Amino acid sequence: MCPQESSSQPSQFLLLVGVPVASALLLVQCLRWHCPWWRLRACRKPHVQEESVPPPTPPPEFEVPRQFPEATLPEVAAFYQELHTPTQGHTVTRQLMHKLLVFSAREVDHRGGCLLLQDAGISLLIPPGAIAVGRQERVSLVLVWDLTDAPSLSRAQGLVSPVVACGPHGASFLKPCTLTFKHCAQEPGHTCTYSSDTPLLDAKAWRPLGRPGAHTSRDECQIQLSHFSLYTCVVEAPVGHVARKWLQLAVFCSPLAPGQTHLQLRVYFLNNTPCALRWAMTNEEPHSGRLRGPCQLFDFTGARGDQCLKLKYISEGWENVDDSSCQLVPHLHIWHGKCPFRSFCFRRKAANESEDCWAPTNEIIVTMHTFQDGLETKYMEILRFQASEEEAWAAPPPIGQPPPCNRLPPELFEQLQMLLEPSSVTGNDWRRLASHLGLCGMKIRFLSCQRSPAAAILELFEEQNGSLQELHCLMVAMERLDCASVIQGYLGQTPGSSPAAARGGARENQHLELDEKF
Repeated sequence: MCPQESSSQPSQFLLLVGVPVASALLLVQCLRWHCPWWRLRACRKPHVQEESVPPPTPPPEFEVPRQFPEATLPEVAAFYQELHTPTQGHTVTRQLMHKLLVFSAREVDHRGGCLLLQDAGISLLIPPGAIAVGRQERVSLVLVWDLTDAPSLSRAQGLVSPVVACGPHGASFLKPCTLTFKHCAQEPGHTCTYSSDTPLLDAKAWRPLGRPGAHTSRDECQIQLSHFSLYTCVVEAPVGHVARKWLQLAVFCSPLAPGQTHLQLRVYFLNNTPCALRWAMTNEEPHSGRLRGPCQLFDFTGARGDQCLKLKYISEGWENVDDSSCQLVPHLHIWHGKCPFRSFCFRRKAANESEDCWAPTNEIIVTMHTFQDGLETKYMEILRFQASEEEAWAAPPPIGQPPPCNRLPPELFEQLQMLLEPSSVTGNDWRRLASHLGLCGMKIRFLSCQRSPAAAILELFEEQNGSLQELHCLMVAMERLDCASVIQGYLGQTPGSSPAAARGGARENQHLELDEKF
């Protein structure tokens, strides 16, 4: 045997043995990565007790996991273009890129401007000098109704405000702008403002704002913005305290029509903010659901159990179709601001089924109790519901006989609403204007329950055919010179220059009809 042949034998031996061994090792590695039971058996230690992991909290009943195809660049560009297109003073509700949004947009120059979302309690003030002379910026104010955009919270944290976006994202100004929105925390000192410095379509990165520009009053957050992004408010009590927030309980149902055999009643558990109630109304529109009576406040605590809704009484001639007369709402669904609701379905009994043959079935009366689990004997709210076939609320309003009334210019209306809305220690706000218009204390207290008392009293002034001159004199008499100065800027305009029609279409269905309620 030659030396060359003998030297090649070890290499051939390694080749013949090494290939099967390497293949076996590769197969074992593949099994470890693709077979979970293999990994678990390999990682389990017999002498170490495994830590139990609590099951994840199930999503609310109305929150269906959604998977949408990734948006293309033209779709993203069209999304932001529509969001920043001026809305001519209107508040627009629209679904864009699978997100339900309420927004308003306008062009602002060096003189500044104000954006206001109607019936939402949200405003953005851009002061004079915030934009350089000779420049114009398109600015948008957006209420985000996509619940997946809210921050991920712990059990100790509760969402107490809407998610608000100011656009365009990242825009900066020469002077700070003021963003204002409502919150429902009972203790303002327990709240913290959060921001996500991300575009609206990107994954959110929520962090505490952590700067002195944010101020939280009894029911309002004000943030001084140096640049635009997303914002919200979270409540978390310090150690040794219990965090609480105010809920509003809203009851909805469709009209009771003659011959109707079934009626469904829905009770929403909402944050006590104007935009939450508006969300419920929008959610009820496809079902012809309408709000039944005023909302009731509920003291909700973050340290207690689930919310119970118990049916206590139903009038003769009707019966409960559901299997149970008590329903539960998971605590975190309410605490994290998911706007849950529970429903009862009632059936009209036939004549031979009713114990009392003379029991009227053309109306239904229902009584429900709601409380947090474990607190039934300490704190409970009673919900009463009544509907009849003869009620005028089920019929559409008459057409063709609109009451004659003057209209304030939309921008003036928004500026006056923003100036009169904040509560003053001396009462020199919308309440003083209501007194000058002849409203008594009971009617003023009723107005305080509206989503925007200032807007309600200004609409009442319009329905009384008040003129700008009369409103100017009222503001001077009230010593509200800031409002009088704003009105003075419109007194020199001709009647044709007042864009009344622009606001008439946007708010034609939002009148309070105070003459009927009072």
